[in-house]
Amino acid sequence: MPTEFRRTCFLRCVLLFCMLFTAVDVLPAQAADRPNVLLISIDDLNDWVGCLGGHPQAITPNIDRLASLGTLFENAHCQSPVCNPSRASMMTGRYPHSTGIYFLSPDLKQAPALKGVKTTPEVFAANGYETMATGKLFHSGDRRFFDRYQPSGGFGPTPAEKISQPHGHPLWDWGAYPEEEDLMPDMKAARWAADQLSAQHDKPFFMGVGFYRPHVPMYAPQKWFDLHPLADIQLPLVRDNDRDDLSQYAVDLTNLKHVSPTHDWVTKAGQWKHAVQAYLASVSFADHCLGIVLDALQSSDYADNTIVVLFSDHGFHLGEKQRWAKRSLWEDGTRVPIIISAPSYKANQRTNQPVELIDLFPTLLELANLPTDHSQQGQSLVPLLVNPNQEWRHPAVTSFGIGNIAIRSTRYRFIQYLDGSRELYDHDTDPHEWNNLATNPEYASIIAQHARHLPPNQQPVLPGKSTGHQAYEAANTNMTNIPSTTIDE
Repeated sequence: MPTEFRRTCFLRCVLLFCMLFTAVDVLPAQAADRPNVLLISIDDLNDWVGCLGGHPQAITPNIDRLASLGTLFENAHCQSPVCNPSRASMMTGRYPHSTGIYFLSPDLKQAPALKGVKTTPEVFAANGYETMATGKLFHSGDRRFFDRYQPSGGFGPTPAEKISQPHGHPLWDWGAYPEEEDLMPDMKAARWAADQLSAQHDKPFFMGVGFYRPHVPMYAPQKWFDLHPLADIQLPLVRDNDRDDLSQYAVDLTNLKHVSPTHDWVTKAGQWKHAVQAYLASVSFADHCLGIVLDALQSSDYADNTIVVLFSDHGFHLGEKQRWAKRSLWEDGTRVPIIISAPSYKANQRTNQPVELIDLFPTLLELANLPTDHSQQGQSLVPLLVNPNQEWRHPAVTSFGIGNIAIRSTRYRFIQYLDGSRELYDHDTDPHEWNNLATNPEYASIIAQHARHLPPNQQPVLPGKSTGHQAYEAANTNMTNIPSTTIDE
């Protein structure tokens, strides 16, 4: 064989080998640049989950499993303790005080400040992602924001007559119902999501799965109540005089014109243990539905290339500070679970740095290698995925109407209300927020440090007739002192 021919064959073999090596090397990198996203919401979930320790009887093996696969943000908070503004803020990357959406209305599409602003799934769709969802991701109108949307049934089904609270809002009820879990919207959502994860997708996908429980009505099949026997239920720690060091405005804002039952009624009706049992049962049922989705993901072709984010839209009171439901600026109203599991990032991590739901949008953009949107007001949490203990200078900011702002740092919660009254709680010594330190001169510098993060400009409340609007108006009507420096018009 001539020398020149052998040399030519050798060079061709080398070239072919290099091409194959390059292809093998490049394809995984390209795949890593286009990870899938699985965004999971659990409505009205507070810290009553195993890994957060909010209630000693919480049974949430699947939330705990996800936490072991990623990073658990132990000090995470919503931007508003109400569904619509919280989800609108998270999905647009704008604070309520920047948009004017503070309550259950108006819809985010009606806010002038959000004109032309794309939501999280819309941005991913514009960057070549297939977007699909089921259940509740936005407050309403989810179909508008996804390529494909599968309704799951909302808050139903409901019995012919209420079970536990005969009066009040139709959704405010709790008890074992229905008999078959297949009738539950969350079960339908979980199975739909599992089917999508077992299918083949030509493009990277952005999938949203929104579970309705433990939102009222706190219904779940009997077996989930049996998991939490009524006789053994432990009630939250509550002080009868807890509100004695609060301003009248703070009490009014969280109690007037609300649709939830009063704590006085719940206790006198002998329903406190039953309601706590129903919440725990509803959480365990939602956790079971989450497990169906996680099992499907882990057995799918997408297990190693999917970002998983779990969140709730706000916290929930079950008697703490003598109140029920959300709509408060205290820890029970604002604290939420956030878990992020992403390819190539460490598992089984925890951080106590204060983070916010508004941070999820920029975090997903960075994890998916999509362009940064500098108009967003949140912070990417990727640095905390890399080092959960690194210095973090971004407190969590929560509002409930203009002038009512909570600032949560690693150690403290500072609240300023529209009437100028203030609260300060030291979570190192007072995790239940029983002792308001705002009038103690020893904490003047701490208050000043937190007050620097109060937003100087707050958009007016956009018109609406929601419960939040009514509660805000009622509290403001009773207010006797409005400092001119509280609001920047």
